Amino acid sequence: MLVIVDYGMGNLGSIVNMLKRVGIAAILSSDTDVIAQAEKLILPGVGAFDNGMRNLNHMGLVDVLNQQVLECKIPILGICLGMQLLSQCSEEGQLSGLGWLDAETIRFRFDGTHDSLKVPHMGWNTVHTRSSHPLLSGLEENNRFYFVHSYHMRCIPESAVLGETEYGGLFTSVVACENIVGVQFHPEKSHKFGMRLLQNFVNWEWH
Repeated sequence: MLVIVDYGMGNLGSIVNMLKRVGIAAILSSDTDVIAQAEKLILPGVGAFDNGMRNLNHMGLVDVLNQQVLECKIPILGICLGMQLLSQCSEEGQLSGLGWLDAETIRFRFDGTHDSLKVPHMGWNTVHTRSSHPLLSGLEENNRFYFVHSYHMRCIPESAVLGETEYGGLFTSVVACENIVGVQFHPEKSHKFGMRLLQNFVNWEWH
């Protein structure tokens, strides 16, 4: 059972609809009992870091997510804000993140040669893969994903960086560590490339 965690951040219906297009049934839920029975999880999100963590805490979802991800090792995909929440903290807010990855979320900073670049980073861009992984099967080259974000993750262990994207320099756009994966872009807005990635996640067998 694939469960999309509904914690009140973002248009989650678009993810459900994209999954339906590739024949995947998913449950959208904030019920801890439902989340506790999930075989795979998606943590989406659009908005501010502190709002996301505040909602997860107030809705009582942190404990069940920790149990599923850290203890039961259920595969989870973080999307956009959902990926950032996997980190220890963010420059955007004061609250601690879920802390599943040794990483922090930082704001885009450009040197004087990139003054024309705007924040947020918005639009289509390419992911350059650093290593092979089932999540990116068939997407290693000629991929294009849709981004909308002002912050991005900085991983302490380079081994967790699966993909990078160029925007005034390389930033981490895909992470993978054991049963935890995350993408900074929106696969639900990325047409055939997003469909392939979501299909890859559903088919991924992590042991």
